[in-house]
Amino acid sequence: MVGLVFGNESSNSSEDSYVERLLDRISNGVLAEDRRSAMAELQSVVAESRAAQLAFGAMGFPVLLSVLKDERDDVEMVRGALETLVSALTPIAHAKGPKNEVQPALMNTDLLSREAESISLLLSMLSEEDFYIRYYTLQLLTALLTNSRNRLQEAILTIPRGITRLMDMLMDREVIRNEALLLLTYLAREAEEIQKILVFEGAFEKIFSIIKEEGGSDGGVVVQDCLELLNNLLRNNTSNQVLLRETIGFEPLISILKLRGSTYSFTQQKTINLLGVLETVSLLMMGDPETEAGKDAFRCIGDLIVGHPKNLDALASKVLGEEPQVEPALNSILRIILQTSSMQESTAADYVFKSFCELNSDGQKMLASTLIPQPQSMTHAPLEDDVKMSFGSMLLRGLALSENDGDLETCCRAASVLSHVLKDNTECKERVLRVELEAPMPSLGTPEPLLHRMVKYLVLASSMRGKEGKSSTSGNLYIQPTILKLLVIWLCDYPNAVHCFVDSRPHITYLLELVSDSTTTVYIRGLASILLGLCVIYNKSIDSGKDASSIVDAISQKVGLTSYFLKFDDLQKSFYFSSAKTAQPHKPLTRSAAASMTAIEDIDENETTGQKTEDHPMLAAILDSQFISTVRKLEADIRESIVDIYSNPKSKVTVVPAELEQRTSESDGDYIKRLKSFVEKQCAEIQELLNRNATLAEDLAKTGGSGSSRAESRSSGGSERVQVEVLRRDLQEAALRLEMVTKEKAKIESEASMYQNLAAKTESDLKSLSDAYYSLEQANFNLEKEVQALKTGDVEAIVAKAKEEAQKEHEAEESDLFVCLGQEQSKVEKLSARLLELGEDVEKLLEGIVDGNDTDLLEDGEEEED
Repeated sequence: MVGLVFGNESSNSSEDSYVERLLDRISNGVLAEDRRSAMAELQSVVAESRAAQLAFGAMGFPVLLSVLKDERDDVEMVRGALETLVSALTPIAHAKGPKNEVQPALMNTDLLSREAESISLLLSMLSEEDFYIRYYTLQLLTALLTNSRNRLQEAILTIPRGITRLMDMLMDREVIRNEALLLLTYLAREAEEIQKILVFEGAFEKIFSIIKEEGGSDGGVVVQDCLELLNNLLRNNTSNQVLLRETIGFEPLISILKLRGSTYSFTQQKTINLLGVLETVSLLMMGDPETEAGKDAFRCIGDLIVGHPKNLDALASKVLGEEPQVEPALNSILRIILQTSSMQESTAADYVFKSFCELNSDGQKMLASTLIPQPQSMTHAPLEDDVKMSFGSMLLRGLALSENDGDLETCCRAASVLSHVLKDNTECKERVLRVELEAPMPSLGTPEPLLHRMVKYLVLASSMRGKEGKSSTSGNLYIQPTILKLLVIWLCDYPNAVHCFVDSRPHITYLLELVSDSTTTVYIRGLASILLGLCVIYNKSIDSGKDASSIVDAISQKVGLTSYFLKFDDLQKSFYFSSAKTAQPHKPLTRSAAASMTAIEDIDENETTGQKTEDHPMLAAILDSQFISTVRKLEADIRESIVDIYSNPKSKVTVVPAELEQRTSESDGDYIKRLKSFVEKQCAEIQELLNRNATLAEDLAKTGGSGSSRAESRSSGGSERVQVEVLRRDLQEAALRLEMVTKEKAKIESEASMYQNLAAKTESDLKSLSDAYYSLEQANFNLEKEVQALKTGDVEAIVAKAKEEAQKEHEAEESDLFVCLGQEQSKVEKLSARLLELGEDVEKLLEGIVDGNDTDLLEDGEEEED
């Protein structure tokens, strides 16, 4: 019907006139049925046409509000008016226009909220007995709150018993109650006064009563809505938090958290409900949000145990499940990390281990003591069998699984947990350093240290492809940084781990390549630079090629000190380091937020820089404030150590005083030659040292990072030869640049000459083509003339032929006519003879016929001539 009335919706006048006619029938109609029919038509077109919504907004609100105010007895009209208003405030999804196009639903919401006494009138409709009137009224108020929340919140506060009427709807029929829950959830958001009034009206008791009726954590979306309303009442409202703690307490929340039936059979909705309760607990624990920024609600268990010895012990000794399938709670949490498909769930569980290991040396040692590799057969065992494993065996199995299927997601999560176990605990680092993993095929290799296996996974992550065949760029946003974080924590302040790391020469080579790789993220390059620096400052090796000096030389030759130090600067300027957030912004658990918990977010694999790709949930967990603080301290130490080593390299010649003395069997000439050779070597070393000092001064002057002030003061106090050397090198570089520019200029001039010749040739070719084209035009013109002539000759021939055929046809007709005349003459003669035989005078008869018909014969003759 809308299509028939409005056509393509391009004409505003037709919509306006049609809506105006319907409104006129509603307001001025005489017959009740006609008015109701007009109301039904109006609701239909407003629900389907944006143009009709616009037209209705311009003239319809006073008419329908008058119906609501003055015609309460006509239930059908009131229902139709409310449903029409709901349609006018509901966006039409299938009609998407330009971004700057007027949105009729938003405009109508603003118009209705501005109408005097409109909100009061709508609240009064909630006292009507008709179910649909109350239902449509709640939907209408919810639409107003969705698009114009602040204005409606202010209006409801000024209406006596306005909130009380809304609270009464929670005790209504189930459908009405559910609509009222959504309405109150929007209403209570960021409105402290309304939150207090709702609590005063008994909101806490009613919410927990509904949750109990719906089955607690096993309930459906109604339980989720109740918890969202509860959290909105507590968020940013200290007085309501205190009131809930001191009156109702935690008992109702604990009853919801109690698991019934199988521990591991969590549906998506049950998980959402449990997370909503945990968010409530977090809100009750955090106190004043202004003094303690909002924490991630999913981290509730971690917040309960961090820095609390009693709760730490309780979690360490807690067991879950029923006999015989019981296991420690920490094992269950680890299983969630390794097996869940939800990134948010994994990071929340990881935060529990982070909180458990924080300043808990005994807990770390307890977890590290279980790190015992399982036989190769257990590595391929079904996932259900890990219930029988220890914590450490399950963790190592999570690391080894990646070797089999090429997916490093599980390895990444296990590496994050291992980093918590090792953090700031030398004893745990030593114990884990001794752990060796069997090769995937024992017959092809010997067991390798776990540290080496982690470096192997770091290399594998560079070329890893996801299970769906896509590039691993998005995965590397957090997989490689996670492994690098583990290695940084492991090698930090622990020379034995550094010795194990540099024991394999390819490790340093790969790190140098990773630092220089411009296709990776700033975090990967920065953390790889930190890891290289740890191999310098905690390197106690005396082996040539593996010691600190050799690594510094490799950095200088392969990367360059300037470029290397710039990686630190880039890391400090990155998103997480520059913001240095202690916690991510609080995101309430709404229906839309909960829907995203079942899948890992997709990151555009073509974007490796910028805030969009940097703001990844896993990166937020990896680069926490404590780790960022550690990296900043290490950076300063690394700069200072590299400057010292580069400024004071170890001597390449062992100076033995005895060599300065003449040997007993040595001639004076040989002795002089040996001394000369010795002095030449010393001079070469001195010159190399001067060159390195000059290079270091330049590098540090360019980078200007932390630790540079000390190097600059040291270089400024050197001899003038360093400055001369710097100037000499600058001159050489300028000469090289001039030579390169000259060569480039000659090359450009040569190319320019070539292009000029090419242009001349092209111009000549174009002229030839133009001449050829002109010749073709002439030939074409001649051909057309010939064709025209041929056409003219054909016409004349056709005309002559036609004339000839016409002449022949005329002659044939004349011949036929003569034959006919002859036949008629013969007949006349026979008749004349017969008349004579009968005694008739033929001459007289012919004269009479001629006299009587002369005129006719003349006329007939003229007609024949014509």
